[in-house]
Amino acid sequence: MEVQFVTSVAVIAPDPGRSRQLYVEAFGLPLVDESGSGYWHSEDVPGTRHFGIWPLAQAAQACFGQDDWPEHLATPQVSIEFEVADRAALEAAAEELVGAGHDLLHPPREEPWGQVVARLLSPEGAIVGVSFAPMLH
Repeated sequence: MEVQFVTSVAVIAPDPGRSRQLYVEAFGLPLVDESGSGYWHSEDVPGTRHFGIWPLAQAAQACFGQDDWPEHLATPQVSIEFEVADRAALEAAAEELVGAGHDLLHPPREEPWGQVVARLLSPEGAIVGVSFAPMLH
């Protein structure tokens, strides 16, 4: 697997309002919720391609298609996504991870905004994604 860069970092927030107070009001990060979905984010935080506050319910929906995070899994606190060159590289990376004994939360799939991503839960309890986001290339 050849990682090109860190695509995104997002804190996973059980209480998004409190997280927004910290990151937007205290730190002054230029995060916005353009869609009104509760996902505050920016591509304008220096040193990152994308930084966000991802509500836990949205993370559960993205990974499992339900609003609640499964009780048998560690509740994640952060999401980190690593970008690969193209969709074929993403498919190969997912196969490589499974072949090395890692359980994917879901196989590669396309999100509504065009990013294709496969995710797993790291030993530390982070959601780790391998992605190809055409808009970043």
